[in-house]
Amino acid sequence: MRKRKQTYPPARTATSQRAANRDVPFQRPTVVSIDLAARAGGGDFAVGDRVRINGTGLYAGETAVVEALAGTAIPSVFVRTDAGGTRRVRTIDVEKLPAGDGPA
Repeated sequence: MRKRKQTYPPARTATSQRAANRDVPFQRPTVVSIDLAARAGGGDFAVGDRVRINGTGLYAGETAVVEALAGTAIPSVFVRTDAGGTRRVRTIDVEKLPAGDGPA
């Protein structure tokens, strides 16, 4: 005799609860939001310029020297801080310092 194919009952998911919250759009928790205003922050940076890192994150508030430029969709600069640390920073998050400011 031939064995019958196994059938399973429908899954007990929260589809009925999700239907009650249709006013709130569902957003996956792993989705990253990109700040599109960062594209406007190209600036007139050049290699060797002294800058201050603004915003939050690693080396925030420290002064640094621009070592490389990246002209991607969101412009960024590769900087070396006065303490010796390196980081790639969006150009919208750095401000150019006057030429005589900072250590020589």
